[in-house]
Amino acid sequence: MSNDALMDVDEALTIARALGDRTRFEILSRLAARREPLACLELRESLKINAATLSHHMKELEAAGLIESAHAGRCVNYVLRRDALERFAAGLREAFVGAGQPPR
Repeated sequence: MSNDALMDVDEALTIARALGDRTRFEILSRLAARREPLACLELRESLKINAATLSHHMKELEAAGLIESAHAGRCVNYVLRRDALERFAAGLREAFVGAGQPPR
């Protein structure tokens, strides 16, 4: 992967902060387990959190570029941006393991 395709340090730190929260990590895990969008109501019910708390976490994940949202009436559907996670992982490998070497 060329250095042009890697994210910059600020972008990587924004993603790392977003992933550092247990609830946001759980949200991403649930989104990763699906290929189709996940509705906000389903997320709220499965996580047992209120709408305001979910909205806060989703805004953080969207600001980090890890999810995309689409409004469907009053409901919001979310999908994981797998490409963003792949770039983040590649950046970590490049920065800490070295180019062209598999992680140990």
